[in-house]
Amino acid sequence: MAWRFALMIDPVDAADARADYADTFTALDPAAPALTVGELSTQRGDGIFESIGVIDSHPQEVAAHLERLAHSARLCDLPTPNLDQWRAAVALAAAQCGAGEAVIKLILSRGVEHGPAPTAWVTAAEASDFTRARTEGIRVVTLDRGYALDAPAHAPWLLLGAKTLSYAVNMAALREANRRGADDAIFLSSDGYVLEAPTASLILRRGDTFVTPAPNGGILHGTTQLSLFEHLDAQGYETVYATIPAESLGAADAAWLVSSVRLAAPITAVDDAPMPVDAALTASMNAYLLSPRD
Repeated sequence: MAWRFALMIDPVDAADARADYADTFTALDPAAPALTVGELSTQRGDGIFESIGVIDSHPQEVAAHLERLAHSARLCDLPTPNLDQWRAAVALAAAQCGAGEAVIKLILSRGVEHGPAPTAWVTAAEASDFTRARTEGIRVVTLDRGYALDAPAHAPWLLLGAKTLSYAVNMAALREANRRGADDAIFLSSDGYVLEAPTASLILRRGDTFVTPAPNGGILHGTTQLSLFEHLDAQGYETVYATIPAESLGAADAAWLVSSVRLAAPITAVDDAPMPVDAALTASMNAYLLSPRD
């Protein structure tokens, strides 16, 4: 990964409206140390983040990402982020990205134990090349997420639905998928319903209807999925949120994992069972996702 930019943010109150937030930013050498040993993001994964795709220096869906950052902050009892300040930081980072695809990450941590809090920073880096996943597709396996669909309702302290820095389980799921000869995974609830992928949302096609798991059960509401649904609605398709039984997954006419940086990756097999692939529609989806989107 080629780092292009790093910026520390001195967070201000959400109600602090000003014309310029430049004096709250400190540019960093991306290769230099920047965090203290007491930082809770590294010690406990106690914080939240967002990853924003960037196309030719244009950050995609910034408003949706900032809204989700604020949502995650509420779930995690973190200070409400000043979205205008973060928007200004994103603009600074995007200006350093240049041509091609990049990724901007926003990180808000609980800070330093017994010290300053919170800690916030932004990074920009060159994105990986996902051409193969977008054109040739990916194989997935289903993995038990370990909780029932109604877990968030009676156990909000699990922070299900927040985009936290605690991604050890997500990364372990991807390693397990690789051990099983797949590229990615789809989580299932313990009572047998489809959830999401470790780092992506799931979209299924059933005829002219596109379906994604309802954003409950601890599912992170995907910004790319939301944008694609708006695009598909404009094309005359029906888009639906639904509770999807695991046994119906393989009956879809096509399926994709979608995310902010990889974009739309068609699923070619689920648990070694082949899935139909709509190459033309996939190309159309990715053409839309690669266009400037605010």
